[in-house]
Amino acid sequence: MSLDNLTDQMKSQAALNPPLGYRVLFDLGDDGAILWDGRETPAEIAVVDGGADGGGEVDTTLRISVDQLGNLVAGNLDPTLAYMTGKLKIEGSMGVAMKLAAMLGD
Repeated sequence: MSLDNLTDQMKSQAALNPPLGYRVLFDLGDDGAILWDGRETPAEIAVVDGGADGGGEVDTTLRISVDQLGNLVAGNLDPTLAYMTGKLKIEGSMGVAMKLAAMLGD
């Protein structure tokens, strides 16, 4: 799945939920990064130039592969299971990650 498709799907999910209120960076390793700026309404979700280093100050960083993020957004991967099995790594606020997991699970 391409980063553009992922960002489009994430924008659709964000539109169905109240504002997150935080900035979250999805670090996709060598494949780049996606920034979810939930402080804006509607949320700004975009591929970040410069990869994970281009996200600026964020509240939480989620490290996950592109394929696993695609599964997560599509509802084929439970966020808790992904975290427990090491497919998803969280840096920063666990609370923000849990809010985001609930939003993606809708």
